[in-house]
Amino acid sequence: MLRVRDAVIAVAAALIGGSVVAVVQAQPNLIGPSVYDWTKMSATATPHGTHRQVMRGPTKALAELEVHVTTLNPGLSSHAPHTHENEELVIIREGTVEVLNDGAWKRLGPGSIIFNASNSPHALRNVGSNPAVYDVVNWTPPKR
Repeated sequence: MLRVRDAVIAVAAALIGGSVVAVVQAQPNLIGPSVYDWTKMSATATPHGTHRQVMRGPTKALAELEVHVTTLNPGLSSHAPHTHENEELVIIREGTVEVLNDGAWKRLGPGSIIFNASNSPHALRNVGSNPAVYDVVNWTPPKR
């Protein structure tokens, strides 16, 4: 026999399930399984070198995932020291850079990885005689 309690639970579950579906459907262009061919990425000139946008948008698990590749000309900085709420990894492909991380400037070369924690002051400058190339992966978790 169907009890009132069971009916209330069933209706609540249906409403919650419908809300979840509506939220997922309300997020257009979720990034799903994908590949990005380096030879098909266009480089956009910047005052500091070039920028290649790989991806930017929400995923099933993140409010935003953003990946780009920067080529930074010798002697230049990508931007002044700054902070942001999202966290990021920077992976040095080529060149010699100095990064502001945890309050100190550190010199790094190819293969080095930098983690910029949420709201930590950071910056990057090319201190080498050749362009520096690095990959940046930013992520923003969903709001709780």
